[in-house]
Amino acid sequence: MTASPFTPSRRSFVAGTLALAGSPTAAMAAAPDRLIAGTYASRGGPGVVPLTGTGDGWTAGAPFAAIRNASFGVTSRGGRLRYLLDESEAGTLGIYDRALKPIASVSTLGAHPCHAAVSPDGGMLAVANYSSGNVAVWRLDRKTGLLVGEAQSVAHRGSGPNQRRQAGPHAHWVGFSRNGRTLHAVDLGADVVFAHRLDPASGRVTRSDVAYRAAPGSGPRHLAWHPRLPVAYLLAELANTVTVLRANADGGFTAGATLSTLPAGFAGASSGAHIAVNRGGTRLYLSNRGHDSIAVFAIARDGGLTLVQHVSCGGDWPRLFLLREDRRELLVANERSGNVAVLRIQVDGRLAEPTRGPAIPGVVFLSE
Repeated sequence: MTASPFTPSRRSFVAGTLALAGSPTAAMAAAPDRLIAGTYASRGGPGVVPLTGTGDGWTAGAPFAAIRNASFGVTSRGGRLRYLLDESEAGTLGIYDRALKPIASVSTLGAHPCHAAVSPDGGMLAVANYSSGNVAVWRLDRKTGLLVGEAQSVAHRGSGPNQRRQAGPHAHWVGFSRNGRTLHAVDLGADVVFAHRLDPASGRVTRSDVAYRAAPGSGPRHLAWHPRLPVAYLLAELANTVTVLRANADGGFTAGATLSTLPAGFAGASSGAHIAVNRGGTRLYLSNRGHDSIAVFAIARDGGLTLVQHVSCGGDWPRLFLLREDRRELLVANERSGNVAVLRIQVDGRLAEPTRGPAIPGVVFLSE
């Protein structure tokens, strides 16, 4: 076929791409990438550590020692502010600018906060308090990202058969629905995904329902939404499973297939930790602590899952990982070995064998 004068041929496209690689625009695109890593003080963590990524890999900078036990965090809708959790008995939410200059600090109204989420419109912030089994919800000023008024505390109820881990509720994950009118909360202790109904005018929870009741003793931990389909994936920490959930119009879920996150025949101790879906909605990744691996699942057009691969996490105890698809990398925070491993994302979504990456004692969290 003859190329149209308005459609570049393959040869001219390649030539143009090579020319662009040497242009100022390409040089700007190759500017250093910057992330932060949170650490646990009990494991020797030095505070929040800045990370700089270049074509040669990642390097760790001087830590912000005053920011302790940052187990999780999110940014404001415009990206100007960071909300970082201090996972301690007296849970704290710290608000910082992008340079980590402190702006405000407030109680999370609970113990050991471990997850947070900002609503799609940037007008609400929610935090899951693990040990106290409750969720805190704030209104946000959409222009500044700052807190408006006092937080509302919403207590969970329930327990599970694992008396060591499920004697009471343990909120472990929060996330807003796409329309911002429901706050889902995953509770490991109660074996439940709660649906907290929100009043859009006041920004307060008006009612709480059970959106999904997980298998007794499974200990659900994290949930990840498909980017387009009305489907979510629920990772159970204690059972080492992932369940496909179909979203209902009322904010509840109907369970589909449940699959193991571990290889067939593995008999050691392990627990699921983190879960994420790629931007294209074609691959799901999750971490196994104990088996010390990242599991990769293919996502079908209807949202169903098929196991593709298990690959080493490049360390010990992968608590959280971060997809960096623009760099074709998956970065893993390996808590016990104290390192950030780098796994290349291949064209088919599989992961290459890891390289060890920078050493950061007690690393548990990574964020843009």
